[in-house]
Amino acid sequence: MVLTLVAQRIALGIFLLVAVSVLIFAGTQILPGDVAQSILGRSATPVALANLRAEMGLNDPAYVRYFRWLFGILQGDLGTALTSKLDIATSIKERLWNTLFLAVWAAVVSAPLAIVLGMVAVRYRNGPIDKLISGFALASTSLPEFFIGYLLVYFFAVKFQLFPSISMVYEGLPFLDKMKAIALPCTTLTLGVLTHMMRMTRAAILNVMQSVYIETAELKGLTALAIIRKHAFPNAIAPIINVVMLNLAFLVVGVVVVEVIFVYPGMGQYLVDHVAKRDVPVVQAVGLIFAAVYIFLNVVADVASVLANPRLRHPK
Repeated sequence: MVLTLVAQRIALGIFLLVAVSVLIFAGTQILPGDVAQSILGRSATPVALANLRAEMGLNDPAYVRYFRWLFGILQGDLGTALTSKLDIATSIKERLWNTLFLAVWAAVVSAPLAIVLGMVAVRYRNGPIDKLISGFALASTSLPEFFIGYLLVYFFAVKFQLFPSISMVYEGLPFLDKMKAIALPCTTLTLGVLTHMMRMTRAAILNVMQSVYIETAELKGLTALAIIRKHAFPNAIAPIINVVMLNLAFLVVGVVVVEVIFVYPGMGQYLVDHVAKRDVPVVQAVGLIFAAVYIFLNVVADVASVLANPRLRHPK
């Protein structure tokens, strides 16, 4: 039964990825303007434009170009950037690592912190500490990421000069220097996802606290923190895992704004730079990679929820 559910989730993920690839390709094809014209410039002759269109296969039907692009990706060929003439896979490799490095450290900070804050809020529910945590969460979720990023730059980079305002990382940079460079963008991402994870953790544990076995544990004389830690939290783990994984997916694909603010050399900055240049192959490749990561982490969240919840493993 479990293997069937897992196989269904994986099949659904593959179907969604194919559907997203169609949307990405169609979206880049209906953009206004002419790719050949943007490459050669306004002074290009009609003959030069026609030759370039033929060379790039732009005269072929859309479905032919789509399957050519899709089969190339399945073979590991992401194409060549129109502006730099460089292989996209080679150019993306280091930037993808930088984006994952930033997202992983944001997850390492935000996930445990959100779970601990959620448990503390339940322990002191309806009290000053719970209200303080809820107020901080409400304030954090009300502010957009770019505003939080600029506030952090102003206070910690400009006013106090504790961290750099431009987060430059590169191969060979010492680990501590890398951590200092990503401190501000990592904090921005953490504040962006912390609220949702913390509130969902609090709600999941509170839902379990209404159960009969919790009352039994209270009658046995266990402290409130022990009840939450030993009984409520383990039984609320399934929805918590789900919300944590979904927010991890957001961390990977939601770094675009943060990378632009801090000029971080990751996938988001790479995407924005080539959108401005109308470099369609790069936009398609990066968009598909972001979609693949997001769908993969959603599938992992579904599978983890199934494995962690006996009621989902045995629906009957």
